[in-house]
Amino acid sequence: MDAEIKGRIETTVRRILQGSNMDEVTESKIRKQAAKELDLDLSQPQYKALVKQVVELFIQEKQEEQEEEEEENSQEETYQDQEYDDEGNPIICKLSAQRRVTIQEFRGKTLVSIREYYRKDGKELPSSKGISLTEEQWSALNKNIPAIEKAIQKLESNM
Repeated sequence: MDAEIKGRIETTVRRILQGSNMDEVTESKIRKQAAKELDLDLSQPQYKALVKQVVELFIQEKQEEQEEEEEENSQEETYQDQEYDDEGNPIICKLSAQRRVTIQEFRGKTLVSIREYYRKDGKELPSSKGISLTEEQWSALNKNIPAIEKAIQKLESNM
């Protein structure tokens, strides 16, 4: 099949699909409409196969886009339900009653803060016990989590 014809068919089929109601359209209808627009007999086996391939790829792409969108919406809902500390920083997780992981801004830098908290005047405040990591430091730690887990397992197996 000629590359130019193949490209024209793919482009036409995709354009038709983008403007179609996916609940009502069929591959056969798409092929007939494309054949009419291209003035080409698309009922031949190689053309049928190409149209089928383009339709399946289009459907797969749309499903992936929908899944990504659902995941983004889920993350947004999670973020909206996010718990915050008394300083307004999002609490990512609580490690214990007094320890938590938060994200905060300090002097224009985003920090991952793992720290102990204490109660004063009805407020929970961060103590000096803990560590705040820059994005670069967090990234380095995160990349090395598998090595840390492996070392922990090795130590535990020696006990």
